[in-house]
Amino acid sequence: GLGSVFDVLLANARLVLGVSGAAVLAIATLAVKRLIDRATSPRDEGDPKAEQKSLEESWQDLALIKTTLKPPKKQRREDLSEPLLSPARSLVPGEAPNPSGCTAPLAAPQVKSSPLRCLTLQEKLLSHSSQLAVPEIQASLVPQLARSICTQLQNFLRSKFPELPFGRLFLSGALLDGLEVLAADHIHLMLPVVLDSGLWNLISGEDTVVRNPQYWMIKRINLGYFPRGCSPWDRFIVGRYLSSSVLNETLHKLLVASINWPAIGGLLGCAIHPMVASRELKLEVKHDQVELSITLFPVVEMEDKVLLAVPPEGLVENLWLESFYRAEVSRVKELDASDSGARQLCLRILNGVCRSQPSLHKLGGSPLTHVVLHLSDAATDWAEESLADRFQQVLEELVASLEKGVLLSYFNPKINLFSGLLEEEIDEMGFVLYRAISEPEVLL
Repeated sequence: GLGSVFDVLLANARLVLGVSGAAVLAIATLAVKRLIDRATSPRDEGDPKAEQKSLEESWQDLALIKTTLKPPKKQRREDLSEPLLSPARSLVPGEAPNPSGCTAPLAAPQVKSSPLRCLTLQEKLLSHSSQLAVPEIQASLVPQLARSICTQLQNFLRSKFPELPFGRLFLSGALLDGLEVLAADHIHLMLPVVLDSGLWNLISGEDTVVRNPQYWMIKRINLGYFPRGCSPWDRFIVGRYLSSSVLNETLHKLLVASINWPAIGGLLGCAIHPMVASRELKLEVKHDQVELSITLFPVVEMEDKVLLAVPPEGLVENLWLESFYRAEVSRVKELDASDSGARQLCLRILNGVCRSQPSLHKLGGSPLTHVVLHLSDAATDWAEESLADRFQQVLEELVASLEKGVLLSYFNPKINLFSGLLEEEIDEMGFVLYRAISEPEVLL
């Protein structure tokens, strides 16, 4: 029947079409043969599954025929006789023949390209650090404006509260310590609160209901011998403790409602606006050449502690936050002076990174300084030539600390500097820095 005819065709196809052509023909012939056999063979009329199976097999066979490769085009004998190279150009009368038998192509002008040189991380860090400098006009004008405002505020406090022994106001911040980067747009104004050590005593936050060693309480003592009213600060007592919240509220009302800032601003050539809605004691200063934010901090210095009137959010209003800023800067400069190190340079670069990356803002300043100080105890080589290694090491240490959610204070290992961060903030910081470990350049 038809099957024997196909077999004869396939047997002689190799002689006519060659090996590849015979293979293609065999695939197509086999598919057609299966279609014919299926069409002529009896099938079970009452079996819908058999009918469905037969239909699916037909689709497969048709797909097999459609996807069969076309046989390669047979090469013509004329193609074999064509030269591989184009014929030579005919000789123009009077032109000397080329002895090599071919025409010389026009030489294209060759531009010698210098090989591209990839900068190392060390070179990129040094180059980036040169772009972090605060504009000169800001570096000179901001401290000048802040000191003028400081003088005006000091005079007003002495006239308004002559009975309160406030110390002399002074400026503080990264700008004054050479650690500020990019812009000088904020500065701190410290207001010393002078206490009599015979009437006041410090109590660690660990020994209170908050159980937080970063905070302290200032307790009024010796009330039996020196009853309330003997200390000028007794007016700010809440439950026998000097309340940072009550003191801040008094100063906030003073800044907002009692001081004639338009007149002072006109005298200094700028506009000064107290921030009414802020919990902080903050002034916004606008000058033709700079815009500045000044934050006022009442500060108590007792028993080698520096305490700021920055109570945590919540119902506890008698807490004072311990500040390590002065000790941090002093220690970093001391270490750099002892070994000609680049810790301050590394900190400026890292602070610039945190300032330019919104998700890393809360890492800038104190947390970075504590990481650098911890690493200074382990890594002795802080020369500028090792800046890239130390920079990479700081990133790795930050990622490890974020994974644990713990960054211990260099000056008090009981304090976790990450305790105030939300879990979402830690995750976002960790994601950015984890990527930067393998590719630090993304931060620059």
